[in-house]
Amino acid sequence: VFLSGAAPPGTPIPVGEVAEMFGVSRIPVREALKTLIGEGLVTHRQNHGYTVAQLTAEELRELYLVRETLESASLAAAVHNATPEDYRLAEQSHKILERAVHEHDSHTYHRESRVFHMTLARPSRMHRLLHMLEYAWNITEPVQPMVHVSDAERADLHHEHQAMLDAFLARDTEQLLAAYEH
Repeated sequence: VFLSGAAPPGTPIPVGEVAEMFGVSRIPVREALKTLIGEGLVTHRQNHGYTVAQLTAEELRELYLVRETLESASLAAAVHNATPEDYRLAEQSHKILERAVHEHDSHTYHRESRVFHMTLARPSRMHRLLHMLEYAWNITEPVQPMVHVSDAERADLHHEHQAMLDAFLARDTEQLLAAYEH
């Protein structure tokens, strides 16, 4: 819910309702929320409860810079470490994006775009860096504008993804980073 943007920043998180929805007591829900607080996804105020975290514009710009830096580093390493299976997974992920574009499915495209990016980054085999990249995506994901772009803009984004895939498959680090930064 947090990562999809379905619960925008500032949305209250009713512990009792969440517990009931999952058929558990409030204790595991509170423990999970504490973990999410540590991840920066949730905030808690005494006597006000839990809410989806809200970042300032400056914090968000900083996190996008962190995310871009981490992803660029992982993509550069991934090009050199990718296996035929990594290529297959990247092509498969791109096909899902292609289908979402043709079906005008903005939510699937938004969700699967992250999968595509991580599919290209994972062959870096830099597990700590990938963990930090996932964290940066988790924080910035709820405010990603991709779900709100027009079909034409999404088609342009998809062309950029195609350029990234082509460069990845060609093992061309320079082109991959240029397509990513576009």
